Amino acid sequence: QVQLVESGGGLVQPGGSLRLSCAASGIIFSGYVMGWYRQAPGKTREWVARIWSGGSTDYSGALKGRFTISRDNAKNTVYLQMNSLTPEDTALYYCNAAKWGSAPGDFWGQGTQVTVSS
Repeated sequence: QVQLVESGGGLVQPGGSLRLSCAASGIIFSGYVMGWYRQAPGKTREWVARIWSGGSTDYSGALKGRFTISRDNAKNTVYLQMNSLTPEDTALYYCNAAKWGSAPGDFWGQGTQVTVSS
């Protein structure tokens, strides 16, 4: 059974930082592209960042420079460091594990809420 469990969300003041974590189980973690998405109230889910098996990263253009994705294959965990947060970053943040080719997979966590407010 595949599980992706996000943690680290919470309430933070504008300008603050948070580090999200996503612990995966039930998959061969190192073989998956891990990503973060977010969904703000009344908006569609948007892609935030992804990290490939080898460690290369991609970011949504609007977030590059403030957010950093990383992974620890030994811990089956992916992280999202978020800095200089603004109220526009308020959303439910989801972790995704994706794999293509033979034995493809596409798995989602339940999300962790990030609220940026003074």
